[in-house]
Amino acid sequence: MTIVVCAYDHTWPLRFAQLAQPIQQALAGFHAITIEHVGSTAVPGLAAKPIIDMDIVVQHSSDIPGIIATLAPLGYEHRGDLGIVGREAFTRPADMFPHNLYLGLASAPSMRNHLLLRDYLRQHPQAVLAYGKLKQQLAQQYPDDIDAYVAGKSQFIADILTAQGMDAQHVADIQQQNRA
Repeated sequence: MTIVVCAYDHTWPLRFAQLAQPIQQALAGFHAITIEHVGSTAVPGLAAKPIIDMDIVVQHSSDIPGIIATLAPLGYEHRGDLGIVGREAFTRPADMFPHNLYLGLASAPSMRNHLLLRDYLRQHPQAVLAYGKLKQQLAQQYPDDIDAYVAGKSQFIADILTAQGMDAQHVADIQQQNRA
């Protein structure tokens, strides 16, 4: 699969809302959950791969098994944590707009990472420009190597997470996971 990074598309927030709506309805009986639009498509003006990233964020680990079971009839296949502690990943139904769906505790570094990065970028337009340029360069340099593309973004992300006060060990763990 060739990596494509394109200019920001103003329809991405609408796509997120359309994707999140049936999930939100299905999960209405669970305590204190949010469905967050994360990743580059959640940042106005940021160049991105045209794939929506979504996090289901829960407060209680006891909700996780029930949420996994509730997502299955919607067509989401649970894939486990894929080596990222505190984050459960899902395969989306094939007939839906491309998106990634994750589930995790609000306190998990893997969830906090997504929210801290998104919120920082939303508030720092110069970082949006720099990150977009980096992503476009990496997509050109590694068009068929997603691992190299992700690894190439790792230091930029780590610098933001560190500036946002994320624990140094958690930042190091995220960098290691991005290079695995």
